[in-house]
Amino acid sequence: MSSSRLDQAERYRLHALYETGMSMRAIADALERAPSTISRELRRNQHARHYLPDHAQRISEHRRTQASRRPRIDAERIAQIEVLLSEDFSPEQIAGRTGLASHEWIYRHIYADHKRGGQLFTHLRKRRRKRRRRGVRDGRGQLTHRRSWTQRPSVVEQRSRIGDWELDTLRASHGKAVVVSMTERRSRLHLLAYSPDGTAENVRNAIVERLGGLGHTVHTLTADNGKEFADHRLIAACLQSDFYFADPYCAWQRGSNENANGLTRQYLPRHIDFSTITDAHLRWIEQRLYNRPRKILGFKTPLEVFSEEVLNSVANRS
Repeated sequence: MSSSRLDQAERYRLHALYETGMSMRAIADALERAPSTISRELRRNQHARHYLPDHAQRISEHRRTQASRRPRIDAERIAQIEVLLSEDFSPEQIAGRTGLASHEWIYRHIYADHKRGGQLFTHLRKRRRKRRRRGVRDGRGQLTHRRSWTQRPSVVEQRSRIGDWELDTLRASHGKAVVVSMTERRSRLHLLAYSPDGTAENVRNAIVERLGGLGHTVHTLTADNGKEFADHRLIAACLQSDFYFADPYCAWQRGSNENANGLTRQYLPRHIDFSTITDAHLRWIEQRLYNRPRKILGFKTPLEVFSEEVLNSVANRS
């Protein structure tokens, strides 16, 4: 039995048969159509339990007209889309940055690929379960000489300059090694540094080494209350910057960094051994993240925004 679109004559026959109280399966047999076709037609075009054949025909003709106007996505554009998906761009980022297709079309393409046994879906971001802290509070809040994030200059909150960074450490489910994450607030540039453990000394060295070469683009640092940031005054002195702390267990006060950490976990899940991580691998992850267009940046990439701001800053100083 055919499951293609009904024509106008069939719609009038369907109306007449349906009004007699005939079942959908009996109508399908009479019209030599699949029962699913009849069911879909009735579901789309009923009003007050009556089938409206003229309305159904007008809607069908409108859909055909719109379909003929819709630009087709050719093989070359599909290939470009799939390359960007393989680089972990989201459908929204691809649509906003390139205009190759709508994000709805890209999601449909991923779904169709998955049904065919493809792997494009593996590049979509996965939802993280929210976790509630339990047990002992691990001594946080014992940091000395800490300054609250509320004491930062207003320019930090406004994101009107580059050079204001948010910090955290990423840990595996086992082992001592950690990865220090550093996110620039205006551009969302996200940098990573390896530390063999979470001691204050090694975390300090990792931060100073990674940010030390950025010069005038480090004004403030805002971290959570982890003991790994106990050397905050030394870090501030080495980088000639000011160091602040968010309130305990208030990750939203470092929102850019928290969001970037979620993206980083796609490449550094908790179950892997962080002691095997190389600097080259961290640079690769950085590039994957800072070369993705971001909606909040007008679909520019973090690297583009950061570079533009650096050039503007240099021009203003000269």
